[in-house]
Amino acid sequence: MKTEHIVLTISILAAVALNKKRFVTSAGAVPAAGAWCPGVTNAGYDAGEQAGVDVQGVILVESGGAIAADAEVQTDATGCAITKAAGVGLGRTLDAASGAGEYIRIQR
Repeated sequence: MKTEHIVLTISILAAVALNKKRFVTSAGAVPAAGAWCPGVTNAGYDAGEQAGVDVQGVILVESGGAIAADAEVQTDATGCAITKAAGVGLGRTLDAASGAGEYIRIQR
């Protein structure tokens, strides 16, 4: 079982429905691929709710594809973590993912 160590959580007003354990923008939206994001949602939220967003620590995030351990990650267009290509780095992985839909730990 993978565990988290959350150091800081903030709230952001959800502009749209948000899935749990995915990156979110400061405007409460699903990010564009490679965009900067303040953190990862700690649950699923409906539009209009105050979303809890984990911004610092060891955080679980959903993978968007295969990722090696110790890799720098960015967001894809659904808020999932993918290996950094040309986007903004949002943390480093502590675990590997063999494909999409896995929960891995990142350190931010």
